[in-house]
Amino acid sequence: MAWLILLIAGLLEVGWATGLKYTEGFTRLVPTALTAGSMLVSVILLGIALKTLPVGTGYAVWTGIGAVGTAILGIFLFGESADLPRLASIGLIVAGIVGLKLTSAG
Repeated sequence: MAWLILLIAGLLEVGWATGLKYTEGFTRLVPTALTAGSMLVSVILLGIALKTLPVGTGYAVWTGIGAVGTAILGIFLFGESADLPRLASIGLIVAGIVGLKLTSAG
């Protein structure tokens, strides 16, 4: 169950990281409120998952999900580069997340 909670926390991290772009420097009320809410729930869920999972593994997976998801949304929503070195780097992060999951006792 901790892994599912961590996955949800990571997806919320993607939401708030992407949401930062829409806040326009925290000048837009609704995107700012949604971003702040996503931040709060994401960190709370991370804390719950870390009750069971090792902190190094949980935090690395949480940030990895956030980094990969945000990079992918950046490509699709904001026209960011999708060149081979960038995609390969995203793939390496995914490989690290999978490796941590496979080698974790939690």
